[in-house]
Amino acid sequence: MSHNHSHPHGHSHQVANYNRAFAIGIALNIIFVVIEVIYGSLSESLALIADAGHNLSDVFSLLLAWGASYLARKAATEKRTYGLRKATVMASLGSAILLLIALGGIAWEAFGRFSNPTPVEGMTVIVVAAIGVVINTLTALLFFSGQKDDLNIKGAFLHMAADAVVSLGVVIAGLFILFNGWLWIDPVISLIIVAVILVGTWGLLKDSMNYALDAVPDSVDIPALKQYLNGLDSVERIHDLHVWPLSTTEIALTVHLVVSDSKPDNHFLRNQQQHLHDHFGIDHSTIQIESAKEEQRCMLDNRHSHEHC
Repeated sequence: MSHNHSHPHGHSHQVANYNRAFAIGIALNIIFVVIEVIYGSLSESLALIADAGHNLSDVFSLLLAWGASYLARKAATEKRTYGLRKATVMASLGSAILLLIALGGIAWEAFGRFSNPTPVEGMTVIVVAAIGVVINTLTALLFFSGQKDDLNIKGAFLHMAADAVVSLGVVIAGLFILFNGWLWIDPVISLIIVAVILVGTWGLLKDSMNYALDAVPDSVDIPALKQYLNGLDSVERIHDLHVWPLSTTEIALTVHLVVSDSKPDNHFLRNQQQHLHDHFGIDHSTIQIESAKEEQRCMLDNRHSHEHC
């Protein structure tokens, strides 16, 4: 038997460095929290002070994602042979849970306002909410490019995008209440926003749970992968195919190829690993070669035992 494990050159899925984006996003949100506390106190608006607390939780979420992004770049050790890449999966799962809790709080408050409508407390609340739209949108845009390929970055993006939409809802509801007196519009807009954000958050939660349980990432087409491996020259069949996420950006694979004739050389293995990287997005692949004769002899020798060939 022979095997080969390598890391193809030209990785496109390495954990990107978002230090600058996280630093700017956290700084902007801390400034906004201070603005909300000051103007909330001056206008005696409990809503603004409560929203300051919510935005402080967003700072925590950004710190969580930033910490995971940093840990993912730490070198492997004898104890943790994959390093701390999985921290990004745990952070994205944490972000999804925090988002769901926040949405539950907004929905609870919205239902309460149907029976006890509360007018927006003057133009101050609307202006501060408008500032929130700008700050949260700018912060979300810092993570926009990375959120398609990294669940951890997607969690940070969704948090900030959700806050931008919530702040926009406050502005719209406030204007309707000020000019038309429609107190019911506030909880209605809040519930619509919750429903919209819930769709994205549910996807993040589902993907994060799958990654945490080492499920095959959606980006990998397993039937196509099996078809490719089975179609290789001299390969009779494959077994023990495993594909799992090392982090929110890196995917690993192990597989046994049973070949009919002479064993392929290292050049063949390197070509397949490069193909798996380029066409299936698999960064770390381990391929073990077995001859059909050896496997058959092994199965005969161990037909009365539970040993694995």
